[in-house]
Amino acid sequence: MPRTPLTPLPELTIRALGPDTWPAFAALVDRNNGVWGGCWCTWFHCETNGERQLVRGDTYESHRDFKKQRVEAGTAHAALVFDGETAVGWCEYGPPDELPGIKYRKEYLTTTDVRPDYRITCFFMDKDYRRRGASAIALDGALDLIAAAGGGVVESYPQDTRGQKTSASFLYNGTRSLFEQAGFAFVRSLGAKHTVMTKSVAPAAG
Repeated sequence: MPRTPLTPLPELTIRALGPDTWPAFAALVDRNNGVWGGCWCTWFHCETNGERQLVRGDTYESHRDFKKQRVEAGTAHAALVFDGETAVGWCEYGPPDELPGIKYRKEYLTTTDVRPDYRITCFFMDKDYRRRGASAIALDGALDLIAAAGGGVVESYPQDTRGQKTSASFLYNGTRSLFEQAGFAFVRSLGAKHTVMTKSVAPAAG
């Protein structure tokens, strides 16, 4: 039976994650049971699993509180995607010191001695917005926010799906094709299916 075509996306906008947009972000995460087992988008803020358990605890509430503290302190960044006044997704980004806990970290550190200015570490979209181009909007929004902050070298670690259909739950860092469309260049492979990709972002004019 053929699938029913999805309706076109509504006009989506981007706002930066911050204290003023925390309620909309928190509502999005709550609607999705904390996201990825109650992570609250905290995984990449800590370097190791041991540090994660020590610093943020291991409950839904402790993850939420840890993320809120980071947002209020200005040490958690994301481009939030809005449909009207409702947050429907995000693209997380930040300096390496803010997001040290990348996947395949040991392998990564043995193959580079140059750190980027920013990392892009994860995406999340409400289920009705997946596979419809919302992640590209989120990525462009993150790059615009980075440009507004002065630009720099941006690095990410998307998955190379090699044309195979993959569950969105495994594509937390997006796909190689998504980043190629945004102008990122492939640098090297990382782990079994991930890649290192970079782009230089110029400061925003004015």
